[in-house]
Amino acid sequence: MNSAASKGKILVVDDDRLVLATLGFGLAQAGFEVIDADNGDDAILLAREHRPGLALLDIRMEGRSGFDVAAYLRDHLGIPFVFLSAFADDETVARVRELGAAAYLVKPLDIRQIVPTVEAAFNQPSVEKLQQPPAALRQFVPLAIGSLMQRERLGSAQALEVLQREAADQGCSLFEAAQALVEALEAQARVK
Repeated sequence: MNSAASKGKILVVDDDRLVLATLGFGLAQAGFEVIDADNGDDAILLAREHRPGLALLDIRMEGRSGFDVAAYLRDHLGIPFVFLSAFADDETVARVRELGAAAYLVKPLDIRQIVPTVEAAFNQPSVEKLQQPPAALRQFVPLAIGSLMQRERLGSAQALEVLQREAADQGCSLFEAAQALVEALEAQARVK
């Protein structure tokens, strides 16, 4: 059995060839079929041709940005996406949220942090069985995980565990815990 085909096809887009090679190798080792591009225009062409199940997008690239590619993937192909960026300022995070990213990972990245996030993004249909709206799920759970990763300096798997413990402690769903965390962070940002 080909494990790459069983886990899914991923488009990885980053203008840094070293990052692209590292991510591609790590995701292939984890059982994913990887297609890569080093710019936004090629990313759109490859997405149209190969129809991946997920795209990992650098935000700041020459030509079309990751935001441009994400909007195209969302509006024309219905392909979910995860942002990878060295930038975590309020404006960037707001744009990530507005576009409906499945997750937001802040560089520098470790493949051990990325694989659980990618697997979670591919497993969203099973989470949808919890009766959570897919758009809301894409919005809150990954943002909460990304916020915990940055604020607490955790890997994505550790951040997910923290969020799961928080949900268990509060007696609520993962979605509700994530929503509460994101809303608290937004309120905190408005006070500053």
